[in-house]
Amino acid sequence: MADDNMELAKAAKNYWSETGYSPGGIIRQIDYAKYSTGVHPLLEGVKIVDCDTHFTEPPDIFTSRAPARLKDKVPYQKIAGGVTRWFVGDQDFGIVGGNVIRKDHNKLLGRLAFPTLDEGTPAAWQVKPRLQAMDDLGIYAQICYQNSGVTQAGSLMRLGDEVGFTVLKLYNDAAAERQAESGERLFTMGHLPLWNKQALDAEARRCVDMGIKGFVLPDTPETLGVPSFDDPYWTAFLELCNDTGTPINFHLNAAIDPNKLVWKSFSFEKAISVASNMFYIGNLATMGNWMVSGLLDRHPKLKIGLIESGMGWIPFGVEAMEHQFDEMLADEAQAPQRRPWDYWRDNFWCTYWFESVGPKKLLETVGVNKVLFETDFPHPTALYPGVQDHIVDTLGAYTPQVRKRVLERNAVELYNLPF
Repeated sequence: MADDNMELAKAAKNYWSETGYSPGGIIRQIDYAKYSTGVHPLLEGVKIVDCDTHFTEPPDIFTSRAPARLKDKVPYQKIAGGVTRWFVGDQDFGIVGGNVIRKDHNKLLGRLAFPTLDEGTPAAWQVKPRLQAMDDLGIYAQICYQNSGVTQAGSLMRLGDEVGFTVLKLYNDAAAERQAESGERLFTMGHLPLWNKQALDAEARRCVDMGIKGFVLPDTPETLGVPSFDDPYWTAFLELCNDTGTPINFHLNAAIDPNKLVWKSFSFEKAISVASNMFYIGNLATMGNWMVSGLLDRHPKLKIGLIESGMGWIPFGVEAMEHQFDEMLADEAQAPQRRPWDYWRDNFWCTYWFESVGPKKLLETVGVNKVLFETDFPHPTALYPGVQDHIVDTLGAYTPQVRKRVLERNAVELYNLPF
């Protein structure tokens, strides 16, 4: 397990190159006033839910909540080498995450983030500025994911059970507090201590009871030394999600090492342009694993979000699985009880943001009730600031009922939102 974690850490460091957080890049000057007009008239009456955004963990998210005996053992932020980073004691615990939207609303190109937290917009990590940015962009609610890797199981396992469990509980507590502070507009997905079954099941139950609307999970937990999802280790958790309607989410496919697919001669900017696309398409493997596993037959009401990976590949991906079911799963003992398109329609959801072909040409094929909208704010691929214009361009030809379903009701039903 230790060797696997070390290799994953090396791959992550290579992909999330320090170059991405160094000074440089190009500032795209934005006439923000031109766009910050709230909801487009065509979309009036729709509470747009942005189903993939990132809320940067505030500097004191752990230290302000930790019990006194652990305050010097939980992560904290400081600037090292000109870059805002997480530390545990003297140990470098990684970068703070992607934020390319500047305080003046202009956008940084060619980098993953400004070097320091304070250079970026406070909307990345403060509730009131985030709500103002949402109002400007015409967005009513957001489904939020972590920004840094500070809450990832592979990192926390190194800190020991007490500290690792505490960090995750504090993160989930902060998520619930933020949800309330925002007036039920910011919904952060919960994190779990994956490496300890008893703690995992207990924290999952606690999150559901305090109103957390979903969980984010790794695609292949076995890379962390944790059993695969088809092991009994996960049964109680999956039953909880199945019975309560709490969705599980796979945000990109982080199990892939895209560095192996990119030409070695490329600059950082060229390499990441190619490598990032591999994460999107990687969710095809995530979808396929669940379809062939038999888990969706045992947990037929399980809801799975394939997040920040687009919608255009879905028809080909499901059709390819249909072909493989016929060619490789002809033995009834191996065959799942349903077909790939059935699993897709019953158990999966996807998101779109910068795409045009997918929402314009493939919406009915993918399923009007299966597609969610996202912006990926404040990351490099963020749809920003022309959110309303892009929605009108991609969904404007559909009926008001279809627009409301894609932009609002699908998210409300998937995440059990209170509106």
